[in-house]
Amino acid sequence: MEWQIAARDNKPFPWTCPFCNHDSIITYSNIYVISANLSIENKHGPKIAFFYFVVCPNPECKEFTFTVSLYDAYLRQPQYQPTSMIKQWNLIPPSEAKVFPHYIPKPILDDYAEGCLIKDLSPKASATLSRRCLQGMIRDFWGVKKSKLIDEIEAIKDKVDPLTWKAIDAVRRIGNIGAHMEQDINLIIDVEQDEASLLIQLIETLIKDWYITRYEREERLKQIVEVANQKESQKK
Repeated sequence: MEWQIAARDNKPFPWTCPFCNHDSIITYSNIYVISANLSIENKHGPKIAFFYFVVCPNPECKEFTFTVSLYDAYLRQPQYQPTSMIKQWNLIPPSEAKVFPHYIPKPILDDYAEGCLIKDLSPKASATLSRRCLQGMIRDFWGVKKSKLIDEIEAIKDKVDPLTWKAIDAVRRIGNIGAHMEQDINLIIDVEQDEASLLIQLIETLIKDWYITRYEREERLKQIVEVANQKESQKK
């Protein structure tokens, strides 16, 4: 990941806190990085692990994240250098799930959080949870309830822009890979981690575009009405 490369090079990088969603620039004063050379002879070759401890600069938050990444490595005197990343573990928090406002329905947030949590272990299961989360959002936000998700998605085709609708239908189709077995049980179609991440990103976008935008709009309108009511009271 780009931010990890910047962190190892002691360069500032943009970062969004997973706890408070505060956007900031992380510098050496907010991050601690150490590495460990795993050079004991083994059949897979030398490895190197990096440990990243990042503290949110937001004074109202100050939460920390802790991430470990494992890389293949080669010896370039006087030290080992990383090549391709083998695996990454988000230990604190345990996933990359964002913290969303309390007014988002809990079942939707639960499916979203679980999809994020299991993404690396089982991308196919994560895609299935994104599909389930999407169906919950369509039923709750648009009030569309049909027996099949494909029919529910078709029912909102005229309510969202064409590209968003295609992306929504893509979540259904990819999620179906995990939800339904192929007729030929020997045909195995996998969902990759980056593909599961894209589905999660779409869920995040829809939560913001549908729920958060609506809530913030309603709050602004309520404020306008309240100001008008106060002015009327002053007249009396």
